Amino acid sequence: MPTKRLHPELLDLVAERFKALSDRARLSLLQELRAGPLTVNELALATTMGQANVSRHLAVLFANGLVKRERDGVFVHYELADPDVLKLCDLVCGRLEAELSTRRKVISGK
Repeated sequence: MPTKRLHPELLDLVAERFKALSDRARLSLLQELRAGPLTVNELALATTMGQANVSRHLAVLFANGLVKRERDGVFVHYELADPDVLKLCDLVCGRLEAELSTRRKVISGK
């Protein structure tokens, strides 16, 4: 079955999206946002990252359309812009867990 060829501009956008997802801290923030909207302070506590670090990573996620934000007085609540992004994470994590399990069996000889 032939695959659809992507336009070079679309490939650039896809590469940028994957680059935004290639950081452990940003993946951690997305995981925390599974449960619903959180503030920078709440995310900092949940991930044990500093507030400035959380804000910097949220800016990257926001610029790439992965999170959205809503101001509530002095607080800004962040949430997943599209929960389907976690399907990609779940797919990759599932594959890696299976691979790790296989490697452990080979190493242990069981």
